Amino acid sequence: MRAIVIESPDSLSWTEVPDPEPAEGEVVVDVTAAGVNRADTAQRQGHYPPPAGASPYPGLECSGVISAIGPGVRDHHVGERVSALLAGGGYAEKVAVPAGQLLPVPQGLSVQEAAALPEVACTVWSNVVDLARLRRGQTLLVHGGGSGIGTFAVQLAKALGVTVVATARAAKHEALTKLGADKIIDYTTADWVAETKDFTGGRGADVVLDIIGAKYLGQNIDVLATNGRLAIIGLQGGRKAEIDLGALLAKRGSISATTLRARPVAEKTRIVRGVRDQVWPLVDAGTIKPVIDTTMPMSEAMAAHRRMEAGDHLGKILLLA
Repeated sequence: MRAIVIESPDSLSWTEVPDPEPAEGEVVVDVTAAGVNRADTAQRQGHYPPPAGASPYPGLECSGVISAIGPGVRDHHVGERVSALLAGGGYAEKVAVPAGQLLPVPQGLSVQEAAALPEVACTVWSNVVDLARLRRGQTLLVHGGGSGIGTFAVQLAKALGVTVVATARAAKHEALTKLGADKIIDYTTADWVAETKDFTGGRGADVVLDIIGAKYLGQNIDVLATNGRLAIIGLQGGRKAEIDLGALLAKRGSISATTLRARPVAEKTRIVRGVRDQVWPLVDAGTIKPVIDTTMPMSEAMAAHRRMEAGDHLGKILLLA
């Protein structure tokens, strides 16, 4: 088979590599499409190596058709259309996947479109719903509203009956309004803390979903409502910052910081099950739809990374095997 191999921080190649074999509890998926994520660009740059035992090739989500079944797998069959959450290896023609990390292709979507969902759905649900306990009637502030994570978070929150504030460049505001965002703030020109507080009558956000990290830490605490929860899932603005614990105490606030990739299979299986039970019915019904910016051949993975790094995309970038 062929896979994308990282040759240097500035070079990816579409190269012949050995086929994967399914281990105990795994299946092999013939890849139709793979989603591009910030973690992939970080891996290419040498900042986010795959966890022990994971595929060395980039790609944290894919969709396709099962072509082989490993020992101990009983609930899946060859020829089944699936999407999958991965620890790596999605940028390839084939990938081995633990069966607990498979999701069905939602009703009304093509196999290709389904590749846009596993990583964002599992990341948003696990951090915003499962960990930060976002509930109907609350307010969610989403940073990077035009990203794959952001466009999914807006839709999921609206489906849950939540008021959504999103930060994004002005060019993405119209699209985010159509997705249901109640207030969109251009973070390049506006004071998003002040505007969020003004929009909420001074209350602030019950939950903040943050991809920036250190640069926004103080402001994120400032914008929290009483009993607010800050969920950090990215470090685009750095990894080290000073924290005012007094401000956090005054808010009775909490901070969580998680990654998904390195979690044990059992934890990922639990998250995938939660997504299948609570989120997939919304996708099946068309309440949540994948937002796909661009599709490119897998051989053009470097161009896909450059588009993501430029920040001009809206939603997901997909690579086609």
